[in-house]
Amino acid sequence: MEEHLEFQADVKGVRIDKFVAERIDKLSRSAVEKLIKKGLVLVDGVIVKPSYRLKGGERISVTILPPPPLEPSPSPIPLDVIYEDEWLIAINKPAGLVVHPACGHRDDTLVNALLARWPELRGVGEKWRLGIVHRLDKGASGLIVVAKDERTQRDLQRQFKERKVRKVYLVLVKGVVQPSEGKIEAPIARHPRHRKKMAVIAGGREAITEYKVLEYFPNYTYLEAYPRTGRTHQIRVHFSHVGHPVVGDRVYGRSSGSLGLERPFLHAYILGFHHPFTGRYMELKAPLPEELEAFLEKLRSLGSKYS
Repeated sequence: MEEHLEFQADVKGVRIDKFVAERIDKLSRSAVEKLIKKGLVLVDGVIVKPSYRLKGGERISVTILPPPPLEPSPSPIPLDVIYEDEWLIAINKPAGLVVHPACGHRDDTLVNALLARWPELRGVGEKWRLGIVHRLDKGASGLIVVAKDERTQRDLQRQFKERKVRKVYLVLVKGVVQPSEGKIEAPIARHPRHRKKMAVIAGGREAITEYKVLEYFPNYTYLEAYPRTGRTHQIRVHFSHVGHPVVGDRVYGRSSGSLGLERPFLHAYILGFHHPFTGRYMELKAPLPEELEAFLEKLRSLGSKYS
């Protein structure tokens, strides 16, 4: 379970990381610094830097996340393998499958499925991440790339960090998005009150999502989204922020309006990167799941708004 603690600053001039570490015995100062950088330590509801010095009287809230399981176990969950070679694997993740073990999901994640099929992945990178190099929301479907060795993992992580990976998502949002091509640029951080959510917050981490409309429907827009950064829940948060939440998203959607869709219409369609061993550029594609294709056909049968 997450642990939430609150303090009133009773000193002045003391750094926030030092103050919190002195009041929570089980956390070192470096551990507190990591919490601050993740947006899990707030001063009067605002994200601050570890070097922030208290003025006295502030309300400080701290969220401590539960540790991951000590050792993930294999679980024979079926996987849709899009690509595999000696160095990496690409999986078409179904909606509903959690990527990493966490509280409430110990043995039913992608990590557990990978261990059952490729036990040699144990020992590649962090033990609860294996060779996985990027994130994909539980409710989303689509491409996840997994490295088979640490050299490949480091190279892929570098490409993601340096924004050299081409990422294309297929998304259906509520409302008519205008203009038909554009960019959403708004900083993202953890929500100050709802700790499991992210939000657009001044002082958050840079977040950029570009998009291009593919098709309009009455009160819906089908588009490609190109996240230039990789923030948690980025596409969902950005489109909700501009008044066009992802269809089927019960966390960031303002109303259901999903015509019976039981998952977010968010699919990681294309990943393009340079192969860590051969150096050649490659693009992998995961076809849109049948339930999302069927949903689009339902909208088309209701009549397209534009020709």
